[in-house]
Amino acid sequence: MKIDKILIAGLVGGAVALLLGFLIFGMALSGFMEQNQGSATGVMKDQGDFNWIAMILGHITYGLLLAVIFGRWANITTFATGAKAGAVIGFLIIFTTDMINYGSTNLLNLTGVIVDIVAGTIMTAIVGGVVALMLGRGSK
Repeated sequence: MKIDKILIAGLVGGAVALLLGFLIFGMALSGFMEQNQGSATGVMKDQGDFNWIAMILGHITYGLLLAVIFGRWANITTFATGAKAGAVIGFLIIFTTDMINYGSTNLLNLTGVIVDIVAGTIMTAIVGGVVALMLGRGSK
């Protein structure tokens, strides 16, 4: 698959990830996640104090990760297949990082970790679907 198609799909996926992250974690679950923090203090920044360049770059990189996997190696070009693959990839990445963080830090309690894994998996499934849809546009 052409690199420009992968780049566009990755950028769109990153934008969707940023938007969904804000809606899911910044709005819908913010109070819940705050109530399920571990004993670590001063870890979370207020939204007004976020380093938005870092946030944007991180989400774009996440979209590009899915776009490279789907476009270069897996030939995933439909929303349904992208959502399934995105859910698996998202679960594996988020489960890995959350378990390592849970085992070595006091960022979240176990309830917070479980909700983070579920919400992050759903978010990555949607992003994966959008990335695949973008990769498949123009195909028959």
